[in-house]
Amino acid sequence: MHSARLMQPLVWVLVLVALAGCKPLDDAMVSVFGRSMRDQRSFDPYENTRPAPINSVAFSAGNYPAADGEVNIGQPEGVFVPPFTQLDLGTPGEGAAVIQGMVNPTTPTDAASLARGEEIYMRFCVVCHGPDGVGTNAYIAQQHLVLPAYNLSGDVVAAYSDQYIYAMIRVGRGLMPEYGSRISHFDRWHVVNYVRQLQAQAGN
Repeated sequence: MHSARLMQPLVWVLVLVALAGCKPLDDAMVSVFGRSMRDQRSFDPYENTRPAPINSVAFSAGNYPAADGEVNIGQPEGVFVPPFTQLDLGTPGEGAAVIQGMVNPTTPTDAASLARGEEIYMRFCVVCHGPDGVGTNAYIAQQHLVLPAYNLSGDVVAAYSDQYIYAMIRVGRGLMPEYGSRISHFDRWHVVNYVRQLQAQAGN
């Protein structure tokens, strides 16, 4: 009987909290931490791009599987991809020897590669470069008229080597952030193949 009387106030407190939702708890957090879950800043897509967290193991840092479609789960690396930075991009379209020495491990005209390239392109690239590769047709250009992305379907990028396009995807350049931490090694090559298809469709 005594313990039941002690539990009664606690039950009423729980009932009041449940009826009020999370607001009392959130108000308490505001008094402690000075900010609320209900009042958070939001960002437009790609408005506040940030690099991968410090000490994270990005795809571009290694851990490459032996073949496309495989996942490295602790075995030794399957392929060697030389490290490089934006400084190695050098002259647009060419890049340093470390970049030009890479070889596309996929078949550029393979239907499966093009389908995978389209999937990744539509996931990461379309917002800035547009569905047809023309930057001025991109979704972000419709919101920010002064920020059209590069025309991937034009004759300028069509003259770039496959390796150079791969390198830009991996380390970024100019306003374009790096995607090496988000797009894996083989998927980058699939995107290169798909960009070539967009260029062919545009007549370049």
